[in-house]
Amino acid sequence: MEPLASRIRPTTLKDFVGQAHLVGRNKPLRTAIEGKHLFSFILWGPPGTGKTTIARIYAKAVNARIYELSAVSAGKDDIKAIVNEPDTLLDQRPKVLFLDEIHRFNKAQQDYLLPFVESGKLTLIGATTENPSFEVISALLSRCRVFVLESLSEKNLVKIIERAKIKVPKDALQWLINLANGDARIAITALENTKRFYGSVTVDTLKSAFEHMFIRFDKKGEEHYDTISAYIKSLRAGDVDAAIYYLARMLAGGEDPKFIARRMIIFASEDIGLAQPTALVVANAVFNAVDVIGMPEAQINLAHGTTYLALAAKDRSAYDAYFEALDDVKKTGNISIPFKIRNAPTKLMKELNYGKGYEKYDKTGYLPEKLKGKKYLKRKGK
Repeated sequence: MEPLASRIRPTTLKDFVGQAHLVGRNKPLRTAIEGKHLFSFILWGPPGTGKTTIARIYAKAVNARIYELSAVSAGKDDIKAIVNEPDTLLDQRPKVLFLDEIHRFNKAQQDYLLPFVESGKLTLIGATTENPSFEVISALLSRCRVFVLESLSEKNLVKIIERAKIKVPKDALQWLINLANGDARIAITALENTKRFYGSVTVDTLKSAFEHMFIRFDKKGEEHYDTISAYIKSLRAGDVDAAIYYLARMLAGGEDPKFIARRMIIFASEDIGLAQPTALVVANAVFNAVDVIGMPEAQINLAHGTTYLALAAKDRSAYDAYFEALDDVKKTGNISIPFKIRNAPTKLMKELNYGKGYEKYDKTGYLPEKLKGKKYLKRKGK
């Protein structure tokens, strides 16, 4: 049987709920849909807020053939197949490609897609939960309008739940809305599973159904922060097995691999630092590999980098030195910089003794007078 969320999905703007700033009267997407304007755009917003529904409504309105791909599993061959699908005398409609999770396409895949969007062979609708300015190449981004979707309000969710025509007591409705957290897909799927498994919808039956549905990695919630914390602490302790486990858990749960790679770069300087300076080089190389290669192959690069960082010697002295210095900056403000190390680009500055007495490799110290003799970098055994 077709899932409930699919059965009640609206097919026109008349029945669409939420995103009034985009599809309300005289708003940009409504104007485009009603005017049948053909153009590429990206829908950026949280899960379950209507991105797929808007794409389908738009394609229908402009009388286009819509092809739906997920960037998680699709590749160049899928795009090529769509582009090369011949028109017929009976069907010469424009081709709209709805690419879900477009941020998962790596640079090479996006470069391949670009000329088809430029030429108009494909009209692209990208959907993403990540900031497209970070995840979509500039050339492709410049050819698309970006529309930002918002989490659905409680009022919106109530309207969508009512469409399911399943009896829900007030306390159960509020519990469901709280757990859905603005995501209509979660609300409707939980509602459907609860009704199917338990016959009636109550707080208790919702809890039971919800626990079975969502034993998963929540990229926006507590699980996200707990798992990345466990990963970093495992690296810090040199526990390779634990670090690899938490890496696998994050990737299997759908965590953005670039997020993990960024944390590796931070860790390389924060925790390894001067003990093994090449760690920063390795971490940056892992990030570049993730960016260029993409998943699923990039998980190998992440595992390589994780193992290296976990096994590396640790030294937080550079990190500690900086934040101790920053604390002094906040406490003392812009205290006077010694004249001998000031810049002296003009005659007046030289007359005022800017730069006077400076000699290369001088060991007398360059800190402001108030902080004279202060030692920020404290390395063990040095």
